[in-house]
Amino acid sequence: MEVLGLFGNGLLTALQPQNLLFAFIGCVLGQLIGVLPGIGSAAAIALLIPVTFNLPPVPAIIMLAGIFYGTNYGGTITSVLMNMPGESASVVTCIDGYQMARQGRAGRALGIAAIGSFIGGTAATIGLVVAAKPLTSAALLVGAPEYFALMVLGLALVVGLAGGSLVKALIMGILGLLVGTVGIDPAMGVPRFTFGRPELLDGLSFIPVVIGLFGVGEILLNLEKKAQQVFRTQVGSVLPDRDDLRRSGGAIARGTGIGFLLGLIPGATSVIASYMSYGVEVRRASDRSRFGRGAIEGVAGPETANNSFVNANFIPLFALGIPGTASVAMIMGGMMANGIIPGPLLFRDHADFVWTVIASMVIGNAILLILNLPLIRVWTQMLRVPYGILFAVILEFTIIGAYAVSNSTFDLTVMTVAGLLGYLLRKLDFPLAPLVLTLVIGPLMESNLRKALEASAGSLSTFVDRPIALTVLCVAGAVVLWSVIRGALARFRRDESPVTPDETGTTEVPRSTP
Repeated sequence: MEVLGLFGNGLLTALQPQNLLFAFIGCVLGQLIGVLPGIGSAAAIALLIPVTFNLPPVPAIIMLAGIFYGTNYGGTITSVLMNMPGESASVVTCIDGYQMARQGRAGRALGIAAIGSFIGGTAATIGLVVAAKPLTSAALLVGAPEYFALMVLGLALVVGLAGGSLVKALIMGILGLLVGTVGIDPAMGVPRFTFGRPELLDGLSFIPVVIGLFGVGEILLNLEKKAQQVFRTQVGSVLPDRDDLRRSGGAIARGTGIGFLLGLIPGATSVIASYMSYGVEVRRASDRSRFGRGAIEGVAGPETANNSFVNANFIPLFALGIPGTASVAMIMGGMMANGIIPGPLLFRDHADFVWTVIASMVIGNAILLILNLPLIRVWTQMLRVPYGILFAVILEFTIIGAYAVSNSTFDLTVMTVAGLLGYLLRKLDFPLAPLVLTLVIGPLMESNLRKALEASAGSLSTFVDRPIALTVLCVAGAVVLWSVIRGALARFRRDESPVTPDETGTTEVPRSTP
């Protein structure tokens, strides 16, 4: 009952005109950015964090959260109408969503995606309400050694589940830690890696770095791509009929569970959630041949899963202070810029703030459902804006956003260098999520490591003598070891597999299903 009372108070605060306005703005911006292929929630949040500097913490984070889950709604539209996902989580929606559009059922595909997204997002928010308080109570029992160990585990999960090369993910994690150490040593009071530059005494500003990595880097990458054409078809009715609802009901329920569980794991991504949901639907189907030809379950399940994942992703952030994805790491950076540190003490020290933000997610999902169904035809018109104009406007926003942090041209230099670095890293297939994560939590890791060592007179045995810290560190080691073994097995299988005609490109690749 206490939780319901706190949530009720948060709901009343979230319904105040100012908070409601910024929830609406965040949802509209998220929806708009999701519609435009190639930008993504991480780049959008990076670009818009400076806008929140002059806002109180509650509306600022409500807006950033709205952008985060709003992009997942918008990404569906391009997947269905252009066969090009606006968000990576909507990649799998292309398989059946685009086929539905070709059959004149684009409206129903978009309608069931919006309904599933609303149910998945709302259910995950309810799960957040139920789970956050017990998790926080347990988290209050831990000290600096356990907190440091939890951050190591979060880092191990992000690196281990990043996909691709484990070595590249580790390099990016270490690079983020090194960048985070630039500035004055908080304990010794001496400069570190400043190279005599007074601008670096306070460290590299987080905002210009992430604007460059994600904003400028994404613009450069997208300039290399050819513009896609909208599939010209009648959108038709956006309301699914009885048969569509009968087929989609189970897929939405299963997608909600899959997305919620994966959202609790730092390092997992909404792409994994949507693909796993699609795979479950294919395996459960009595007639698998329908998938890839416009099966509505292939849209309902994945779209529900990725939105359930996004809202559940706030649980490890709020309860443990561990961001699970790059986008959530940026929201964490926005909270820290407002003097709010996520973690075990968040619900005790900033109860009004956190319950208002949680309640705003229910409101935000309702806003997105209302925006989606009647305005789908309006959103599709946005796809007709020439990319040359669009990216020029976005580049202008990146420059203004980076300069507005401290009115310093040095930050523009940092943004430019970070942008070129982000572009090169993406071209070389280096994951950026571990870099951003360690950039955000690196100072917290250092602080808790120092506290733990000071309490134990410099002895590392404090991490062995305390059972929780030891267990968490062992789990982190197991995650990294499993990632190494998995990579070795994958290489072994590739080496053992004979070259097939498909691999030589001499035959047509069959329609893909997970």
